[in-house]
Amino acid sequence: AVPRTRILATGGASHNKKILQVLSDVFNAPVYTIDTANSACLGSAYRAIHGLVAEMDVSFADVVKLAPEPRLAVTPTAGAEEV
Repeated sequence: AVPRTRILATGGASHNKKILQVLSDVFNAPVYTIDTANSACLGSAYRAIHGLVAEMDVSFADVVKLAPEPRLAVTPTAGAEEV
């Protein structure tokens, strides 16, 4: 089974529910947000840590285990995929 798609939105636009709803409807997927400042920097830091521990067979999933859990912001509007 293919895992269901989800969108992670960060940055300024992630605070605008209408923009998030458009994303959700266009991609027919739920949109989650992470309440973290400078999320691009945070993602880069996780990748850097992963690079440092890569020789020890540590997966990226293990590196981000303690990352803030994304919060569901919006879900697709029923019937939007037909538009």
